[in-house]
Amino acid sequence: MGQPVLLAFGTNEMIIIVIVVLLMFGGRKIPELMRGLGKGVREFNDAKNNVKKELEDGVNDVKKSTND
Repeated sequence: MGQPVLLAFGTNEMIIIVIVVLLMFGGRKIPELMRGLGKGVREFNDAKNNVKKELEDGVNDVKKSTND
């Protein structure tokens, strides 16, 4: 199995990435960026859970109709 992406980066690479992010966005924009990222992840998880629930409901409806 492949190695997770976050573990593929060494300490030097992570430091360079942090410096680049700080230079691109500045210290004041990073919290706003993280809030937006968190909101996006939350919305994705909500949508994923809604789809999962709809699929389970559909399967249960099919099971009920075949048992009747």
